[in-house]
Amino acid sequence: MTAGGIGPGEAAVAAPAGAAAPAELELISLTKRFGTSPAVDGLSVRLGRGEFLSLLGPSGCGKTTTLRMIAGFVTPDAGRVVHRGRDITTEPPYRRDVGLVFQSYALFPHMTVHDNVAFGLRMRRAARELVRERVRWALDLVQLAGYESRRPHQLSGGQQQRVAVARVLAAGASLLLFDEPFSNLDAKLRKEMQLELRDLQQRLGLAAVHVTHDQEEAMTISDRVVIMRAGRMDQTGTPAEVYRAPRTAFVAEFMGRCNRLVGRVIAADPAAGVLRLALDVGGEIEMAAIDEPAPGQRLTVFVRPEHVRIAPAGTLRDERNTLAGRVRRAVDLGALTSVHVTIGAEAELLVQLLNPPEGALPLLPGTPVDVSVPPSAIRRVAE
Repeated sequence: MTAGGIGPGEAAVAAPAGAAAPAELELISLTKRFGTSPAVDGLSVRLGRGEFLSLLGPSGCGKTTTLRMIAGFVTPDAGRVVHRGRDITTEPPYRRDVGLVFQSYALFPHMTVHDNVAFGLRMRRAARELVRERVRWALDLVQLAGYESRRPHQLSGGQQQRVAVARVLAAGASLLLFDEPFSNLDAKLRKEMQLELRDLQQRLGLAAVHVTHDQEEAMTISDRVVIMRAGRMDQTGTPAEVYRAPRTAFVAEFMGRCNRLVGRVIAADPAAGVLRLALDVGGEIEMAAIDEPAPGQRLTVFVRPEHVRIAPAGTLRDERNTLAGRVRRAVDLGALTSVHVTIGAEAELLVQLLNPPEGALPLLPGTPVDVSVPPSAIRRVAE
């Protein structure tokens, strides 16, 4: 095996059953300021062996700066970067045993595919036979055998991305870093490459840190996501955990479309697990009670659009949490339809449903409808 990586014919070794998985990477109170503004502010994250972690957040939240500190291109002002127990905070990039795939792929246009993939090994003065072996192995992995003599301009965007991945694999990186690697691809190819990259990472058993602002992409390929805001971690967990049980309003709204409802407490009975709210838009809803807020206290709650049921006016009258409204517009998205329902004077509730048989539910603008939400789907989160 070459230094730090999985070589041809080798496989990742799993930890013994019952043993605690060792940390592949630890970011400890990592901080970086540009001027007086903190780009990353005391970030602590632990990455397990073979884990695929996505740093997810809006532009300017610090995710790319974090990735560049891991790679060694940016030096933190405080905190530590520890890779497999070794403090690499001040190590130069070429001594870090990590491979970064840039957003632009950063291929050398005058070099062939073979020479691009071999570049890192040659910079380390690897033996000629080892270079040939590693390049052949890496190109086989990314399904580009036979493309050795081509140049980047002769490749599609997806093929260029594969070359960039092959380059870091050939160099023997034990930790893979991806900086929005799919942003230059069209929608169909982007989805294909997401699954292809995830499959490759799992087969090799390598840990990976991936930066993206696309929550659907993060949910597709990640074992765990870190939601970042203003240089800090708002929440971390599996994609399903973060989507279904957001802890803050920011996470709820960033991880997918959702409805925000505001109301005042009518009654709270934690023993019975019931909390009732009178909504500002009119009507009342019932939800699970996690504490006992005072009567009259104002609360903000969230519900995902796929959890909202919609039916012709009057048909859901006997169900809990039913509100009357009118269709404002319906957008056919193919497999799904997004329905915007006006509640009260001007509030809007978004409903997302699998496309019903044609004519089963009239969705013309102005059509009166009932919408209802199961109490278990309503989430109260911190602002």
